[in-house]
Amino acid sequence: MQQRVIISQDIEHDLAQAITETEHDRVFVLTDDITQECCLPKVASLFAKHNATTITIRHDDTNKTLATLADVWTALQRGGATRHSLLVNLGGGMVTDLGGFAAATFKRGINFINIPTTLLAMVDAAVGGKTGINFGGLKNEVGAFANARYVIVNTCFLDTLDTANLCSGYAEMLKHSLISNAQMWAEHVNFDILQPDLAELQRMVAASIAVKEHIVADDPHEHGIRKALNFGHTIGHALEEFSMQQPEGTVVSARLLPLARARTAPTKPTSQTPPGTLLHGYAVAFGLIGELYISARKAGFPTARLHQTARFIRENYGAVAFTCDDYPTLLNLMRHDKKNTSDTINFTLLHDIGDIRINQTATDEEIREALDFIREGY
Repeated sequence: MQQRVIISQDIEHDLAQAITETEHDRVFVLTDDITQECCLPKVASLFAKHNATTITIRHDDTNKTLATLADVWTALQRGGATRHSLLVNLGGGMVTDLGGFAAATFKRGINFINIPTTLLAMVDAAVGGKTGINFGGLKNEVGAFANARYVIVNTCFLDTLDTANLCSGYAEMLKHSLISNAQMWAEHVNFDILQPDLAELQRMVAASIAVKEHIVADDPHEHGIRKALNFGHTIGHALEEFSMQQPEGTVVSARLLPLARARTAPTKPTSQTPPGTLLHGYAVAFGLIGELYISARKAGFPTARLHQTARFIRENYGAVAFTCDDYPTLLNLMRHDKKNTSDTINFTLLHDIGDIRINQTATDEEIREALDFIREGY
């Protein structure tokens, strides 16, 4: 089943139509505790018309667990959900990942709709059919391919986001441009993400989603070119998992620069990350730097574009705190990446923007050099 992505100008109208066109005897809405307060009111009246049952879970990626998944299954069961029920996932990537997996597995699969409320979810997690949870300290270790019937994207929800979460999602957009075309990349590295024009951003989001949709349509189960979407993620996921393993309060998250230009954070942002945890998009941004470095070293990626991309990330994402003493841990985390075969660490590399090389490898020494470059060289 293919999913339909709606770039929405009227969230209530488009959601009403999507629900009408999707089989349902009962409607359930999955939110986290923050999106329930900040985002659900924008569509609450429509859900009230359908007598929808709200299921609320705790926010942030540390709760994307088997225990939380079981809580959602239990809530569906107690609410009388059947194989003909509908789950609407309203939230960021954690909600759409976990909610999609819950829908894919409950009663061997029920229909679901994704309404992403963060930029990261709009351009990445909610689109493409990947669902799952974290397990054993590893990102998205358990999951399934399952398409939402609809993904409804409306940037009206982004006015609840702080700067850090906008930047987090924008890193995935930057990745899409790097694997797509130089014109999009140039637009992305010249866009002011710290003071964004949300109308212009919605147009850019639609173009970014189109890149992912095109790749996913060609390779829905990641046997070939879909691996391009993992660019920046081999190193990025390792950095993110490393941060999740640190004691609470450990300073490993990026510092946003320049702070004077940052948007004022709202009182209740749609997602929060506990101290010591690196936001996914920040980890991807630093992963892009490392994997562009390896691309320049092994695949001939132009160094001028490497440094221009790195400079944009430096100016907007700051720096990430790890030392050379952490390299063995990071290398070990990379070896657990799902793209690997045996103990070989697999990368997607670029010869140039849009010129993709999947199923590439790098030596431990080359990866250490890339980590040096992330820490010191840009």
